[in-house]
Parts: sequence; structure tokens; C-alpha cells
Amino acid sequence: MSKSDTLRYGPPGERAVHLCVDMQRMFAEGTEWKMPWLERVLPNIIAITSAHPERTFFTRFIPAEKPGHGVGMWRHYYERWASMTIDRIGSDMVGLVPDLAAFVPPGRVFDKHVYSPWTGSDLHQQLRGAGIDSLIITGGETDVCVLCTMLGAIDWGFRVILVQDALCSSADETHDAMMNIYMNRFGEQVETVTTETLLECW
Repeated sequence: MSKSDTLRYGPPGERAVHLCVDMQRMFAEGTEWKMPWLERVLPNIIAITSAHPERTFFTRFIPAEKPGHGVGMWRHYYERWASMTIDRIGSDMVGLVPDLAAFVPPGRVFDKHVYSPWTGSDLHQQLRGAGIDSLIITGGETDVCVLCTMLGAIDWGFRVILVQDALCSSADETHDAMMNIYMNRFGEQVETVTTETLLECW
């Protein structure tokens, strides 16, 4: 077993939840934000969710309603990405991919309007209130919303387990660079494992 496929603090246990980041139709289907890797990692995410559907949170990134909406630089963002506003893509596209939507309920959905699920939300209070101390993170993108999810989890003091073959991005180069950072720069606070290793002990 390699250094990048170990759980140094032992099995996740009953105080862990699976936090699946932004596995939505708008990233899976024919939009400008389509993630080519999503289909590759989806079977692993389904396997993890199947093992603990009641302990799974799905985040969804909700774009602005119309081009140019948003505060500050988000307004410019949605001028550039006018094609990805709700008006253009339709509200159905923000839904989870069907294979994962089938797990809700008991899985829960947590919506956000920015990259981080921790900003302007009560996610931290919900998790702590439920006695959660560990987050098993899957989804996309490795170098954007997964990054922000992971950094917030570290700041709040959660144990962070990244499932390396259940993460996806749009670019190999930045995915690989971020995985290197996760395993080295954040090596004391982030554990990286494969789906197989995780499922053997959780």
C-alpha cells in the first residue's frame, strides 16, 4: 500500500460523512462546463454513496439567474459565463446526475452559490451538531470546488479524507498539481485513499 493510499488515523467510523461535491447535470452534459472525467469517476462515487446513502451530503453549485447577476466580481464572472446562468441552461441542469439523485433521500442536498460550501452557510453547524468529525470528499472539480471544500474543512478542524479516484477535473495538469499539493503541502491534515481502500474499512 502506497503512502497516498493509507488511512493514518484509522477507519473513518460512525462520525464520518461522505461529502460529494457538485456532481450535477450541468457538469456531465453538453454545456461549456462539462467535465470530461465525470463519467470515469462516477462509478466510484456511486459505490461510496451506496455503502452509506444516509451519511452522504451532496453539494450543488447554483449559478446566477441571469447574465451579469452577482456581487462584485461574480457579476463579471456571469457576464463571461452568460451561457451557464439559470436562464440559459434551465433549472433542471443544476440537479444531481440521475445515478446520484436516486440516493436522495436518505442522502441530503446542500446548495451553494459560491465555490465553498462553508461561506454564508450553516454547514459547519449542521455537521458539528450531528457529531460529525470526519469528511470523506469526492466529486469535482479537484482544483476549484473540491479545493475550497477541503480548505474550509481543514480550517474548521475536520478530519479530511480525499478519495483520489473519485475526484474529477477538466484538466489533467491542474488535477495532478492539486493532488500533489494535497498529499504533500497538506499531508498532515489530508489523507488520500482509493475507493477500494475506503470501502474496505468504512
